[in-house]
Formats: sequence, C-alpha cells, structure tokens
Amino acid sequence: MEVDTLDISSIRDTRTGRYARLPKDPKIREVLGFGGPDTRLEEKLMTVVAGPDPVNTTFLNFMAVQDDTVKVWSEELFKLAMNILAQNASRNTFLRKAYTKLKLQVNQDGRIPVKNILKMFSADKKRVETALESCGLNFNRSESIRPDEFPLEIFERFLNKLCLRPDIDKILLEIGAKGKPYLTLEQLMDFINQKQRDPRLNEVLYPPLRSSQARLLIEKYETNKQFLERDQMSMEGFSRYLGGEENGILPLEALDLSMDMTQPLSAYFINSSHNTYLTAGQLAGPSSVEMYRQALLWGCRCVELDVWKGRPPEEEPFITHGFTMTTEVPLRDVLEAIAEAAFKTSPYPVILSFENHVDSAKQQAKMAEYCRSIFGDALLIDPLDKYPLSAGIPLPSPQDLMGRILVKNKKRHRPSTGVPDSSVRKRPLEQSNSALSESSAATEPSSPQLGSPSSDSCPGLSNGEEVGLEKTSLEPQKSLGEESLSREPNVPMPDRDREDEEEDEEEE
Repeated sequence: MEVDTLDISSIRDTRTGRYARLPKDPKIREVLGFGGPDTRLEEKLMTVVAGPDPVNTTFLNFMAVQDDTVKVWSEELFKLAMNILAQNASRNTFLRKAYTKLKLQVNQDGRIPVKNILKMFSADKKRVETALESCGLNFNRSESIRPDEFPLEIFERFLNKLCLRPDIDKILLEIGAKGKPYLTLEQLMDFINQKQRDPRLNEVLYPPLRSSQARLLIEKYETNKQFLERDQMSMEGFSRYLGGEENGILPLEALDLSMDMTQPLSAYFINSSHNTYLTAGQLAGPSSVEMYRQALLWGCRCVELDVWKGRPPEEEPFITHGFTMTTEVPLRDVLEAIAEAAFKTSPYPVILSFENHVDSAKQQAKMAEYCRSIFGDALLIDPLDKYPLSAGIPLPSPQDLMGRILVKNKKRHRPSTGVPDSSVRKRPLEQSNSALSESSAATEPSSPQLGSPSSDSCPGLSNGEEVGLEKTSLEPQKSLGEESLSREPNVPMPDRDREDEEEDEEEE
C-alpha cells in the first residue's frame, strides 16, 4: 500500500454539513453509516477541496466522531491554507516540499520508488534517468531507492544535474574571479549593492548591504565548511540564495498591502469571470455549479449567470451557454453555491451579472424569490441611505458594500408621461428604433433551443437585446431614418422643422 500526501497550500476550500460532498459509492456510504439511525452524519463529515487551479480539483472526505471536532478542523485547516506567506513561499520552500513528498511516499519495503521521481519530473524522462545515474542512484522505473541514500544534499545535486543554470554560471564569470567556482564576501556585497539594488532608493531608509549582513547570508546558504571558513559562497550556495525568501517575486512587506477601498465602486477594476459555469470549451463543454465556488474562492468579485427559461413541468430556470451543446445547471443550485462561498476569501461585494433570457413572468418571479430567500439580508435591494440613485451622487464604495450581493440585470425604461408632449418630440429615426425595440422584445426566444414555444411570455420583463440585433440583420442594409424619410416623396416636414420655419417668417 503506497502513501499519498496533500500539500496544505493546495487546499482551496473546506466544507462541512450540507455543503460537504457525500460519497456516492454505496459500500462507502454503508461503512460510514449513511442511511442508518444516526441522521446527523453530514454534520460529522468534512470535504477538503484541493487542486492547482479552479478546474482540476480533487475532493477528499474526512469523518469525525463529534460535530465540534469537524468544525475546528475545517476552520483551522482553511486558515492554514489561506495563509498569505504559505501561498507566496520561496522557490527553496517548494523544492523542500517536493523532497518531503518523495521521502514520505515509500512502498511496502520503506523505499522510495523511482517511478515517483519520474512522475514528479515528467517533462523529460531520459534527463531524469541520466541525472539519477550521475548521482549514483537507481534510475530504472521498476527499482527503488533507500531513504538513507537520498538525503537533501543528494536531492539538490540531482536537481543541479537535471536543471542546468547557465545564467548563474554567467553571473559568476562576470562578478567573480575568473576560473574560481565561488564568490568572496566583497564580490557578493558588490553583486547585491551594485547589480541588484535600485539606485533610486533612499540610503537612509534602505541602506546598502553591510559586510556583517553578507556574512549571515553565506552562513545561511553555504553548506561547504571550507567555503564558510574563508567567507566564500560556492555556486550551489549562490543558487540557494537566489531561490531564497530574500529574492521572492514580491517582498514580504508588500504581501499585506491593501488598496484604498473607500472610493466609488466605478473607480475600480473588478476581478470578473465570464461564462463562469463552464469547465471546458464554450461549444460542447460541461457546466458545473462548482465553478462558481472556485471563481469566488480564487478572488472573483463578479460572476456571470446566463439564465434561460425552464421547461415544463418543473419550469425551473437554468444556466447554460445558449444555442450550444454545453450542459445545464439549475439556477437555484448556483445561487446556493454563491451564498456559501461568496465571502470566504474576500469581504468585498459580489456582483451577479445576469444575462437574463427568461421571458416568463412566473419564472422571473421565481428567480427573484430565490435571490431573496437564499441571500437574505446580504442581497442589496434598496439603495443605501447615503447613496441615493440620483444624478450627481456617486456610487457606494467597496468598503460601504462589504458583505453585500449586488444584482446587475437589464431593465426596460419606459418614457415618462409627466413631461409635456411639446417639449419631447420623437424624430422619425427615434420612432422607428422604438418600434423595433418593442417588436424585438415580443419575439425574444425563451430558451436556447430554436423554435421553442413561449406560452406565458411577458415581453415587458425581457431584455430584448439579442433578438433585436438578429432582426436588424435580416432587414436591408439601410438606416431606419433614411427608409422612413424616403418611402414617399411628399412626406410632410417634421413638426420641429415646421416650427423653425414659422419663426423665421415672423422675424422677417
């Protein structure tokens, strides 16, 4: 029986209770007691979601004896996984993790299988075998290595043989003594202060490296005692220094910086997801509710919901990529997933971008009821008191909207009847566009299947955009204004132009 491991930094979520993923295998369910007298087994189950990206995820289930134990494990494990330092570890840390994983994954004899090393470095099998052989290790796939033959020093030597670094050789030739495979203390200081340090930095706030600090770096990364005694750093030690925490992509002090989140919402770029539900191609790929959880956990604050009219008898609105072969997911399941994961990794507002193709008043009412019942007080229904929806009033800030869910959906605006007709007059072009908008709304498709009936359609609630565009493409390529003015040669002059002509006559 082989041992498997799970890197905590690869964990994306932990779920308990009704959000845990129940095992599907009947035998496993029977062993765990599902279907038995204990009806609270879900409260004792914890699902750990892990993976390198939002699509390639794995689900591992753990069961505890008591409910409280599961809650503690779930909360603490999620905190460890979301640790900002663990997510931005140095290159050396990740290599040490890889080495630890190989040391733990032993076979029944307690030896390290060579196939595990080949699997970890699968890009070039031949190079891996050559590097193992050059280190005096077994390299055949069917063989194994004793743990005492594979210490950390041998693993680093194997990496140096596998991943050649001519760029480091070039640096040593440029700043070191010719033909010498090491850097002196002075040469290391010169490299850091002259080659790496930004000359624009203030020397009082950011002083150059001192000799005592350079000596500490040599002691930290150099393992050869002879070089240590002479204050020298070998090529291997210099490579370890470049992969250390001192040379991370981001400085540690910059990881905890946050932006000013008190400006209007329109002043920010928003981390958004398009066609959030898809896990693969946009023509025939599967759709998944899990993608909404993953998008929110990875930091998205705006997700898209393409909602279509449900079919009888259930008439449940669903989400899919219209007029394609992608699968469907129920809208209710998606909203429940959003409610569960919306603010796990970020407190800032979540925007639901609805692409609403539901032209049924009954089903639109069902959509609204789902949003109210599932999101509860988190759903922003009315404008905030400090930010009324009036001209000249800015939008609320992300700080003001923390923990709130916003719905972005198209709404049809009808012209106001309180304005006198004499002050608002439509030109022929505007009248034609208005008529086209009304007719296109009435012919909006209600589901992604072409030719589907819509017995309970409600044109006043549909957005009417996409079909309007399709309808205009079927007409002759001619502007509506030109057509309305040139249809008859003796078209009377519009009222506004007639009034202008009468004013000119009075002035004369």
